[in-house]
Amino acid sequence: MGMDRGTVVFDLDGTLADTAADLIAAANACFESRALGRLLDPAADAGIAFHGGRAMLRAGYARVPADTLLPPDAEEVDFPRLLSFYDDCLADSTRLYDGVEAALHALAADGFQLAVCTNKPLTLAEKLLSALNVREHFKGMIAADSLPPAASTSGMIDSASAPVVEELVNQVASSMEQHARFGGVVPEIASRAHLEAMTPTVRRALDEAGLRLSDVDDIAVTAGPGLAGALMVGVAAAKSYALALDV
Repeated sequence: MGMDRGTVVFDLDGTLADTAADLIAAANACFESRALGRLLDPAADAGIAFHGGRAMLRAGYARVPADTLLPPDAEEVDFPRLLSFYDDCLADSTRLYDGVEAALHALAADGFQLAVCTNKPLTLAEKLLSALNVREHFKGMIAADSLPPAASTSGMIDSASAPVVEELVNQVASSMEQHARFGGVVPEIASRAHLEAMTPTVRRALDEAGLRLSDVDDIAVTAGPGLAGALMVGVAAAKSYALALDV
């Protein structure tokens, strides 16, 4: 093992492993339980799977015949059921992409710490990585339910976060109070709020981790899904920090 060269953070779905078929199977199990049939195709709809469980449910609901009525709480009822169905089949068809395991070994041998950041619940992410025999490669993991939740309005979440992965620290800034009076997220307000919150949020994350900006070895940023303007702010900030730190 070489000297510690920093941390490399991987997404799970669509980066380490092709999980689409099992995710689609779980969504279709929800639809079939409502006698709607298999509304998603494992191949044609693979891209939808990587946007999360709710995105799959909404895509399926949109294909329900016009004369079929769904209850207004269908998504809220089906989402936990989807997770339960997925728990039963999460490694049936999922496979690591070619070269992933060799890359993990090479990075570790070169002195990098490895971590995972995923929108899966922690228990499912742990179970899947263990089933794929790669859990031991990762020193840390940030999952959908391992961070403090941001405030939400009408089921929509708008937040800027700054995780410091090696220290497993995260700071979240939410602009929900600014959106609440409009009954939902306003893209322009979200973008401006992200811009105003970015530097203070990063500073709080570093302070909580007991680090200086110069201690950061790598920068990672979410480029989607989300509101285009808010995502552009995050990507621009990440590029600026990377340029300033020469990482």
